[in-house]
Amino acid sequence: MYDEPAVAVYRIEDLAHRSGATVRTIRAYQDRGLLPRPERRGRANVYSDAHLTRLRQIADLLDRGYTLASIKELLEAWDTGRGLGGVLGLVAEVDGPWTDEEAVRISRTELIERFGGAPDEAAVADAVELGVLEPVPGEEDLFLVQSPQELAVAAELYEAGVPLSAISGHLRELRDQVEHIAARFLDFTTEHVFARYLGQHQPPTEAEAAQAATLVRRLRPLAQQTVDAELARAMRLFATRQLRRQLGSETPPEPAVELCVVRIPVSTMRAVEKLVGPEQASAFIAAAAEREVQSRTLDTLTANGHESNKLGQGT
Repeated sequence: MYDEPAVAVYRIEDLAHRSGATVRTIRAYQDRGLLPRPERRGRANVYSDAHLTRLRQIADLLDRGYTLASIKELLEAWDTGRGLGGVLGLVAEVDGPWTDEEAVRISRTELIERFGGAPDEAAVADAVELGVLEPVPGEEDLFLVQSPQELAVAAELYEAGVPLSAISGHLRELRDQVEHIAARFLDFTTEHVFARYLGQHQPPTEAEAAQAATLVRRLRPLAQQTVDAELARAMRLFATRQLRRQLGSETPPEPAVELCVVRIPVSTMRAVEKLVGPEQASAFIAAAAEREVQSRTLDTLTANGHESNKLGQGT
């Protein structure tokens, strides 16, 4: 006969050391119902590998942004047999890379060579703060670059004459705007797509979480594709305007005119927008009005001409 393997047991201090949690945290998790109570053996409380596994699950979910309340619901679902596999698969899908870029390492010497050949500690500090560069632990002169493409853009701008401080400031401003776009896209897809899976008062089932993970894979590239297309359109539009301003327009600017507000029926406005598009609607209405004025002016001049002829013939 074979002896059954001994089950590992830990005192609370040992459990804290192995899990990375503090003794106080472990007791707080017990009070919240996140961690089972220890087994009483004589005068001592002992913990098992199951407690260690549970602590590591909690730490992992906390790192992924879950609150303790939502973690408790997920763990209760796990304990009742509903499974965490689908949910963790969904979490892994969301936490996974949203780009095809692969991080690379760059030395301080290589960095200096790419940006003018002179050390600039302020610029390096800015890049670290922005997350463009990440110091490698234990390596004073080595950095991790999560987006080589972003660093390459900065190098090209610098070579074109843009100061590093201006590049950092521009990136901060751009990041705020892009994060707003990302938040709006997530709100949009959550409202119209994910609400039926994740908008419940209890954790999603294994099947629901798996379906949501599949949708994340499908929808992940859509945000970037949309932004790429719209950015290309906007750059073409504004670059053309900027170039015309810099080179001077071939046609002289029209004299300033006094504007007034004219009420137009909604049905008429919609018909115009359908005909020429929303962006051209105002110009179309102005041109139509101008054309009508010119037409009536011509009619008036023609009528006056006829009257003059009649008077001439009568004298």
